[in-house]
Amino acid sequence: MRPSLLSVAAFAGMTGLLAGATPAFAGAGRPHIVVKDGKTQPAFSFQDAVREKVFVETNVDSDHDGKRDRVSVFITRPKETDGGLKVASILEGSPYYAGLHDTPYHPADVTDYPRLAAWNVPTAPPGPTSYTRVYYDNYFVSRGYAVLAADTLGTGDSDGCPTAVGPNETDGMTSVIKWLTGKATAYDASGKKVEAGWSTGNVAMAGKSYDGTLPLAAAATGVKGLKTVVSISGVSSWYDEYRANGGVVAPDGWEGEDLDLHAKVVLSRRNPGICEKVIKRLEPGMDRVTGDYNRTWDERNFAKRAPGFKASVFMTSGLADWNVKPIQMSLLWEGLKKADVNRKLWIHQAAHDEPLDVRKSVWLETLNLWFAHELYDVRNDIMRRPRVDLERTPGNWETHRDWPDKAARPVKLGLSTGVLGERGHGTDTLVDDPSRTAENLAANEDKPDPNRLMYLTPKLTKATKLSGTARVKVRASVDGRSPYLSALLVDYGTDERVSGFAPTSGTWCYGDSIPGDQGCRANRGYSTAVTPFKIVTRGWTDIRNRHSASRTEPVEAGEEYTFSWPMQPYDYVFKPGHRIGLMILATDHAYTLRYPAGTKVAVDLGGSSLTLPLTK
Repeated sequence: MRPSLLSVAAFAGMTGLLAGATPAFAGAGRPHIVVKDGKTQPAFSFQDAVREKVFVETNVDSDHDGKRDRVSVFITRPKETDGGLKVASILEGSPYYAGLHDTPYHPADVTDYPRLAAWNVPTAPPGPTSYTRVYYDNYFVSRGYAVLAADTLGTGDSDGCPTAVGPNETDGMTSVIKWLTGKATAYDASGKKVEAGWSTGNVAMAGKSYDGTLPLAAAATGVKGLKTVVSISGVSSWYDEYRANGGVVAPDGWEGEDLDLHAKVVLSRRNPGICEKVIKRLEPGMDRVTGDYNRTWDERNFAKRAPGFKASVFMTSGLADWNVKPIQMSLLWEGLKKADVNRKLWIHQAAHDEPLDVRKSVWLETLNLWFAHELYDVRNDIMRRPRVDLERTPGNWETHRDWPDKAARPVKLGLSTGVLGERGHGTDTLVDDPSRTAENLAANEDKPDPNRLMYLTPKLTKATKLSGTARVKVRASVDGRSPYLSALLVDYGTDERVSGFAPTSGTWCYGDSIPGDQGCRANRGYSTAVTPFKIVTRGWTDIRNRHSASRTEPVEAGEEYTFSWPMQPYDYVFKPGHRIGLMILATDHAYTLRYPAGTKVAVDLGGSSLTLPLTK
C-alpha cells in the first residue's frame, strides 16, 4: 500500500531525518519525499514523470573541432520537480545506449610481434539510442529521485571521442555532476540554456561493467556533489583488465580485445570519422608488444586514486566473472580500505551479472537504504551493518566485517614432484603447447603430461577456506619464444558445482512500467553440474617483467631466475576428501598470447613454492 503524502511528519519522526534534508520537510499538502523504515517510499507517478534531454558542456574538445564537447543526457524526474520539489539524482553514464560496432580483434596467435587490428572507421552510427537498459528509473523515480542516462563522449548524441574511460570521458561525467550542482552549463536541442533547478545537488553514479567503471573515474577526481557510487563489476585498473604483470592478457573468451578495441566498438556518434586519429593514438600507448605499465594505464588506474575519493562506494563482484576479473574488486577494496572510505561489498557466485538478478528485491531494498542515507541524510542502519555480503553457495549468503577474511593466514607449501606441500629437490620440465586449453591440461591430474606440471596435496581431512590472494614462486629457466608463465589453482574432487547463471522461466517485476520501458525482467538462476574438478583461480606473468610491470628486461635461455606472481584474489572452500592442485603452464590458451609451440620450462623444485591465504 502506498504511504500517504500527508503522513510524512510521522515518518520523519520515526526515521530521524537530518535537518537540512529540505525535500522531506515540505509543508503539509505539498509534494515531498516520503520516508519509512529508513527508505524512501513510492509517492510519485512514473508514468507522469518529466522526460527531457539536455546537452551538458564539458571542459574538453576531444574531437578537436574547435568547440567544447557536449554530453547528451536523458533525464527522468517526478513531475512535481517542475513545481518546486527538489530531488537527488542517480546518474548512469554509458557508451552502450546507441549500440556497438563489430570490430576486428587483435590476433592472439603470435607469429612475430602482435599486429594491430585492421579497422575501418564506421560511416554511420549503429542504430537508434535506447535508454531503457537503465533500471534505476523504474524503481527510484517514484521514490523521489531523478534518474539520468548520459551518453559517454563519442557515443550516441554526445560530441567528442571515446577513449576507454580516458580523462576526457571522465570530464564528461564530472561535468554532468557539476551541472546538477549549478557549476556547469547545459542546453536543450534548440540551444537554450537549461538549469537543474530541481536538483538538490546530491548525486550518485551507478552502473555495471563500463557503466560501473565511469563512477570510479569520476570519484577519483573528488568532484563536489558526487556523494556515492555504485560500481557493479567495474574496472578499477584498466591495466589489470588487459595486462598482468607485464603480460598481454585477455578477458576470458575475448582473446584479442584491448583498450583501443573497446573505444572502436562504442564509436556511435554522428560523423565518427572525426575520431579516427584520437583512437589510433591509443595503440602505441597501450603497447601490446611489451605489455609494460605506462602513463596510458596509470591515468586509468582508479584504485590507485582511492585516497582522492570523497564519495562512498557500494561495489559488487562475481566470483565466476573472468571478464572483469576478481582483481578489479580486490584492488579497489584495498585502496578504499587504506583511505578509510565508507564502503560496502557484495560478492556473489555468478559471473558478469547484475545483483538485481542474483538477489532481486534484497538488492533494491539495500540500494534504497544506501541512497536514502547518502543522498537524503536518512538515519538508517545501512552503515552499521556488516560491510561484506558473500554468497557462499547459490542463495546462501554470509556477512563479514571485511574481506579477505581476517582469519586467513599465509600458508607456504613446497613443491616436490607430483606433491604439493613438501619441499623437493631436482628439476621438473614442461614443454609449451599453446593449442591446449587449461581445462584439457587439468584433466587426468595423476597422469604425467609433458605440457604442464601438476602438484597435489593429499586428500584434505577438513574443510579448508581460501580467502585472498594466492602467490606462486618459481625458480626456473625458460628456453623458447613464449615469455609467459601461468599458474592455476584447482579443486580436485567430484562434486556438484555451479556451472552457469542464465534465464529461467517467467519474469518478475521490480518497478513501475510504461509502454516501451517495462520494470520487469526475466528470472535468472544458477545451473549446476557434477564435475571431477574446478579451476578455482589463476595468474600469469611475463618473465621479462620479473622485477617490475613497468620494465621489460631480457631473459637468457638456460639461465635460472626466480619468478614470483599473484593469482587472482578469490574466496573458496575446499571440501574434506578433495585435493588442492597447483598446475604450472607456459601459455594459458584462453588468456595469454599464444607463441609458437616448444618453449621449455625447467623448474627447480627446491626454489619454488605456493603460498595460500587459508583460515584455520
